[in-house]
Amino acid sequence: MPSAVALTHAGGVVANPNKVRGTQWESDVRDYLNAALGLVDERGRFLDPFNAHNVRRPAQEGAADVGDVHAVPFVLECKDVKGPAAPTFVRQAEVEAGNAGFPYGVAVVKTRRQNVRRGRVHFGVSTWTRVRLSLGLSAQECAERYAFTPSLRGLDTARWYMTTDVEAFGVLLADVRANRHAKLP
Repeated sequence: MPSAVALTHAGGVVANPNKVRGTQWESDVRDYLNAALGLVDERGRFLDPFNAHNVRRPAQEGAADVGDVHAVPFVLECKDVKGPAAPTFVRQAEVEAGNAGFPYGVAVVKTRRQNVRRGRVHFGVSTWTRVRLSLGLSAQECAERYAFTPSLRGLDTARWYMTTDVEAFGVLLADVRANRHAKLP
């Protein structure tokens, strides 16, 4: 049997083990954010299945990828990989946000042997700036409030990004959603 195929407990064939891990990470991020935002009951069921703010894993349709998880107004590109390439993942998330019609795209990378809330959320500098301006925050206020750290790689600003964790991102997401007067660029 090819090594890229795994067997389920019932003996049925499932997808590539890497795909299985990636799908599990997407589901873990979705479930954590729904619980953190108070959108589900104690069993993980939506309180209001029709609420547009429920965090969901969209079905992929058509040729243009629309991201792994939708957390309005963000598209999350979730990655469970050994060697993260944050700038590449951030660019991918931003393209997929555009495909989905969302203003913001961010990459969410699993941190090995850690709880989902410790996963790393990477924002491109321009996306981070648009989010903080929509909240009316200075760079310092935003960095402190949501525990962001910068990664400045060389002189190429396209490789710069800001990072926080999934737990702080959940707080930021709630604040963006609560800020009804924020302009979404």
